[in-house]
Amino acid sequence: MLSVVCWKWQPFNGYRSTYTAETVNVLKRMVERHYPDPHRFVCVTDDPRGLDPGVCVVPMWNDHADLTHPSSPLHPSCYRRLKAFAPDIKAVFGPRFVSVDLDCVIVDDMRPVWNRTEDFVGWGGTTKPASSFNGSMFLMTAGARPKVWRDFNPRYSPGIAKTAGFYGSDQAWISYCLGAQEARWTVDDGVYSYRLHIAHHGRLPENARVVFFNGKKDPWSPELSGLPWIQQHYR
Repeated sequence: MLSVVCWKWQPFNGYRSTYTAETVNVLKRMVERHYPDPHRFVCVTDDPRGLDPGVCVVPMWNDHADLTHPSSPLHPSCYRRLKAFAPDIKAVFGPRFVSVDLDCVIVDDMRPVWNRTEDFVGWGGTTKPASSFNGSMFLMTAGARPKVWRDFNPRYSPGIAKTAGFYGSDQAWISYCLGAQEARWTVDDGVYSYRLHIAHHGRLPENARVVFFNGKKDPWSPELSGLPWIQQHYR
């Protein structure tokens, strides 16, 4: 059984987005509509209030909670998410899981995306260099890439990944550790970035399965929530 894992923790004051229990519950409902295979919906959180009864709550750990983004303390920092690569994470998430960011809109059947058989699949094609992964979604067999967790040093690793040309917090380190040989999703698989692939025209691509809002706008932003395809699917 696949575990669909999302993350919600209290961001720093002034952070650009607001995540609530309802953003988790909406994601759960989208998963239920578009992934009919048996699955478990998991939220790693420091505040479970308001979550639907069917959400499996995992208490948020404090590992790397105070570590800031290597480019700016105002940018999102998700280093605590690296624990998903711990060798013993199977006891928490189960044998097979996909990590999904809350700022997404699922619009079609996710089985072709999440039923891949490789022991790791990441989302690529959104940042340079070409071997980079975007941390908004990754699928893996629990414990398959333990070096991402074991080799991370909070004092040195963020700078190492940045110097190597990778952008972001956890996604930069994941990209640095895993490299170009790993399996990945692209727009050919129906995985899109709103900012990069859709914002200039607003239309949903015909083959789209999920759209991530990696950037300053979210699907619940007032200026976007009126788009017909968001109204149809983000609920």
